[in-house]
Amino acid sequence: MDELRIKRILENIKNNKITIEKALEYLKHLPFEDLSFAKVDHHRNIRQGIPEVIFAEGKNPDEVVVIAKSIYKKNKKFLITRGSEKIYSRLKIKEAIFHPASKAISAGGEKDKKGYILILSAGTSDIPVAEEALVTAEFLGNKVEHVYDVGVAGIHRLFHIKESLNSARAIIVVAGMEGALPSVVGGLTDKPIIAVPTSVGYGTNLGGLTPLFAMLNSCVPGIAVMNIDNGFGAGCLAHKINKPK
Repeated sequence: MDELRIKRILENIKNNKITIEKALEYLKHLPFEDLSFAKVDHHRNIRQGIPEVIFAEGKNPDEVVVIAKSIYKKNKKFLITRGSEKIYSRLKIKEAIFHPASKAISAGGEKDKKGYILILSAGTSDIPVAEEALVTAEFLGNKVEHVYDVGVAGIHRLFHIKESLNSARAIIVVAGMEGALPSVVGGLTDKPIIAVPTSVGYGTNLGGLTPLFAMLNSCVPGIAVMNIDNGFGAGCLAHKINKPK
């Protein structure tokens, strides 16, 4: 439940459109709903500006479905990250969409897209993480553009999108291998850069540690670095940067 819906409930009580008992029914799961195996935080969006999102990896698919339906019942929207087609097929919610590249599952989300977030991936192999960031940012209500496969081995490809680099409010840069792309992009624009290292690469990529260290040690000031493969976190941070006051 978001702040707007609570205001409407209170206004309806004031105008005698609903009873106090009906309002209590709407609000009875404040601040959370106990499902025994999970405590669903329906009001997180009010506190943090981002609703509770379901991380499916490591959970029983049936648990994910129950949590998603609980959130959907109260908010008419949900986002699942690291999902699967099995979970999607068990949801049986008409509005739900499965995003194959990121394996995210979304339903609803903000319709009015605001601002401008640009997402870049160094290589095609980095697209799943970039797509997780994209699905997250769009779900939260951001206008998002993506440009993939513009890594430093063909640096000239970046020069074709200079206008996009300079007009974005935030830029998410996803890279594996040696993780050089965020530093290069940071040297071309004054926009906030959110760097996401991926576990894509040969042996000394070390499961993403090499690009992580490269991004943390960038000589370009003002680069924020996410955890390895954390497209979701990048989408959330970009949303908070992009969100109008």
